[in-house]
Amino acid sequence: GKTPNNELSDKIYIMSVVCKNNKKVTFRCTEKDLVGDVPEGRYGHSIDMVYSRGKSVGVLFGGRSYIPSAQRTTEKWNSVADCLPHVFLVDFEFGCSTSYILPELQDGLSFHVSIARNDTIYILGGHSLANNIRPANLYRIRVDLPLGSPAVNCTVMP
Repeated sequence: GKTPNNELSDKIYIMSVVCKNNKKVTFRCTEKDLVGDVPEGRYGHSIDMVYSRGKSVGVLFGGRSYIPSAQRTTEKWNSVADCLPHVFLVDFEFGCSTSYILPELQDGLSFHVSIARNDTIYILGGHSLANNIRPANLYRIRVDLPLGSPAVNCTVMP
């Protein structure tokens, strides 16, 4: 998300509930460093937890980011662009991140809505700057977490 200086952070923050004996509930925020395919700083994205075969991972998709610094000019210093339409699986326990390219996802949608149920995420709506579209499709992303490499697939439901 955006920092107070209007920069984009690529940090992952984990919010957890800490219950005390006196029944007072507080929150703990932990910053987690990632290794592997680390997603660029972004906003307008979604991240959901999926559960498969007794394991869980976070699934990050979409969003916007500033254009790369090599392409910035004085006039376009804070211009934004769609993030690539990659799906990132993030293992919060070990801090590993892996990106997947799914042919059904052609645009990096921003400001969409997503909901997870068990091993499946549903994505609806959003906006693509590159094409100025708001797709009417419902995307179903399934994540299978067997021993070894995860399997990620997408179904487009018009």
